[in-house]
Amino acid sequence: MNTPTSEMLAEKILRGVGGPENIESLTHCATRLRFQLHDGDKADQAALDALDGVMGTVPQSGDRFQIVIGGAVAGVYSDIMNLPSMSGGGTPRPQSDAEVKAEIRAKGRGRFAWLDNFFEYLSDSFRPLLGVLLGASLIIAIASMLDAFGVVDFRAADKSATWVFVDSMWRSVLYFLPIMVAYNAAKKLKIDPWVGATVMAAVMTPNFTGMIGSKTPGVTTTTNATLGTSESVAHVFGLPMQLNDYGGQVFVPLLMVALLALVYKGLKRVFPENVQMVFVPFFSMLIMIPMTAFLIGPMGIWAGNGLGTGLSWLNGNAPIVFAIVIPLLYPFLVPLGLHWPLNALMLVNINTLGYDFIQGPMGAWNFACFGATAGVLLLSVRHREKDMRQTATGALAAGLLGGISEPSLYGIHLRFKRIYPRMLVGCLVGGLIVGILGGVDTKAFAFTSLLTIPVFDPMIKYIIAISAAFFTSMALVYFSDYRTKEERAQVNGERDAAEAAAKGEVSAPARTVPAQTVPTEERELVAVGAAPAATTGGPASAGSAGAGVPAARKGLELAAPVAGRVIGLGEVEDPVFASRALGEGVGIEPADGHVVAPVDGELITVAETGHAFGIRTTDGTEVLVHIGIDTVKMNGKGFDVRVEAGRKVSTGDLLAEVDLGAVRAAGYSTVTLMTVLNTADMASVEPHTGQDVTAGAPVVTVRR
Repeated sequence: MNTPTSEMLAEKILRGVGGPENIESLTHCATRLRFQLHDGDKADQAALDALDGVMGTVPQSGDRFQIVIGGAVAGVYSDIMNLPSMSGGGTPRPQSDAEVKAEIRAKGRGRFAWLDNFFEYLSDSFRPLLGVLLGASLIIAIASMLDAFGVVDFRAADKSATWVFVDSMWRSVLYFLPIMVAYNAAKKLKIDPWVGATVMAAVMTPNFTGMIGSKTPGVTTTTNATLGTSESVAHVFGLPMQLNDYGGQVFVPLLMVALLALVYKGLKRVFPENVQMVFVPFFSMLIMIPMTAFLIGPMGIWAGNGLGTGLSWLNGNAPIVFAIVIPLLYPFLVPLGLHWPLNALMLVNINTLGYDFIQGPMGAWNFACFGATAGVLLLSVRHREKDMRQTATGALAAGLLGGISEPSLYGIHLRFKRIYPRMLVGCLVGGLIVGILGGVDTKAFAFTSLLTIPVFDPMIKYIIAISAAFFTSMALVYFSDYRTKEERAQVNGERDAAEAAAKGEVSAPARTVPAQTVPTEERELVAVGAAPAATTGGPASAGSAGAGVPAARKGLELAAPVAGRVIGLGEVEDPVFASRALGEGVGIEPADGHVVAPVDGELITVAETGHAFGIRTTDGTEVLVHIGIDTVKMNGKGFDVRVEAGRKVSTGDLLAEVDLGAVRAAGYSTVTLMTVLNTADMASVEPHTGQDVTAGAPVVTVRR
């Protein structure tokens, strides 16, 4: 069977979103391709969802469109960007005033477009940092493990230079996070990202932070005797400026860049294009650095502390409620990308309180999610579901080792509605245990995986909670199944038929095979009808001349698309065709490469590689002509296609000229297959085998 290459997937995704001319920009995160399209309505969501390698799609307001790929997203992104048609990275075009106004109006098409934009801003400011945040969290986990085993005391004041250096390896990410966030936020708002980074860096230099608590002239420091805290104020240009350490802050850069974007774009309208490179960054820095130091910085600190204090109050006064609410919220926030504000609060808590109390309950959600995936994996092994076993194995590895839930969510959970309720029970159990045991804290920002368990305190409470969440979800999914009884019976029947056909034990028609078991190029042609068709079974469909069919019933004759020897599908060396997963029909060992239309109708599909054609007749009969086996891998070499999709054809019209010698030289079978895709809708499909025919001679009779 044919396996689609990553390049083929990239091309099909590109077609699915409306082609390169419909793409304004493309980025990716840990699991998703993120398109900004010129016209979101041109994206073919159904076709994209059907592709092998695509876990799901998420249309958004403002012509944004997400395609969930999973762990292979970086490779798919690279393949798309390396396609010749994407050499420009997208197709921004000059717009008239009317078009600009229309675009602004269009961005409000979603009911809550402003909310969408807000969360997109937050998400895109953090998403590119996933890799370094994950790297830092693993370094913290290793350090905590060494600390737990008594190798070194990481909290000691007199640590050696070696361990101080190890500290710097993970603290670098958290301390300089504001600069990184400022860079990403500025890029998201389409201004110079280095200006955003520079403005944030100005209030993090040793010159600035060195004034805190110092005796520098103009700096006064006061101490709050009650709280035991101190506050430094510098008098700059005669104005009081509160001094803060902005390391690890995230609200400050988010607020700052939002205002910087207005200033930057305003300055671009003021200065002529030929001097913008000098004066726009200069005046942006001149305006925004003081604005950040005097106003935005203190406001951001206040906002972050306020939100953290509010959640801390809830955690302190109603810990059980807090511990239950957090894991029950995350399953609905993560698929929409709305979990980033809570992640930002975790960083604020660590920076201001020295610890975070959100990640502990959040771990209950993550492990409930991974437990549900484990339940699916066990069922896929039990029921011999190869595709689901592969999907679940990859998703579970990404979760348990990396703490990433998207492959589980998009690859499995959101596809089967029975999983979510069972997973939520696991979230509830884990959160309840965290609350009853008094909460779980951590002094580090860590992705909740098996490797980061040591960073949570008390660790034993955390282990109990996440274990309960994991095994509760796993047991509920495993014992009640993620499919209904009817779905399970159908899928198992299809599996048995496919396995028997692969072993050569079945020549009779099989039941419908799920789309994911059909080779991708055939699946594209199956779109001619509703789905891969089951055959009707019985002697008539197996080749008898109308046994059991009233003689008066007139049939539709399908002609041979090529001259040659007609054989039954059971003799074909391809288990999908041999099992009749693509309908009843015939194979023809061709005498020449002259391929013609077997019936009057419309060409619904013409494979770009020229190896397959889909035709629909006026009465709805759907016919597939497939030239050779695995010939899609020839990428069109030796195939001279003479028609295009959408054209009306008559029996005998030339479809393609094929160099059979080139096909054989490439090591592929030349047998040409013709099947009725919607065989299940017919009274009978009668192949006439064991004869030598010329192109155009009748070889299949279809009766309704």
